[in-house]
Amino acid sequence: MTTAEVAKKVVELVRKQAWYEALDALYDDNVVSVEAYSAGGGSPETRGKEGVRGKIDWWVTAMEVHSFNASEPFVGHDRFVIQYDADVSEKESQERRQLSEVGVYTVKEGKIVREEFLPRV
Repeated sequence: MTTAEVAKKVVELVRKQAWYEALDALYDDNVVSVEAYSAGGGSPETRGKEGVRGKIDWWVTAMEVHSFNASEPFVGHDRFVIQYDADVSEKESQERRQLSEVGVYTVKEGKIVREEFLPRV
C-alpha cells in the first residue's frame, strides 16, 4: 500500500472506531507510538504492536465515546497527518470532555512504523 492508501484506510477504520482492525491491518510489528504526555509518570513512548494494543485496551475500557471524528488525511512522501476530535466521558468519573489532537504517522513498506499524537492546547 502507498502512504496515501494507508492514510485513507486509517481514516475509514477509526471513523468506525475499529481500532483493533486498524492495528492488525496497518501497523508494523515494531511500531513506535508516542503520546504528548506520559501517563502516570512513565515514558510517553510505547514500542511494538502489542504495546499499542495495550493502549487501545485502556482506551476502550476507560472511555465512553459519544462522538469521534477524523479529518481527511494530509499526505506527503512517507508521512501523513489526521486531525481527531472526540467527545468522551471517563467511565469511572463520568467526567465528560472534548479532545482534539493530530496524529502524525510515518509509513515504510506499506505499514505504519511510527505514530505521534499532538494535542490542541
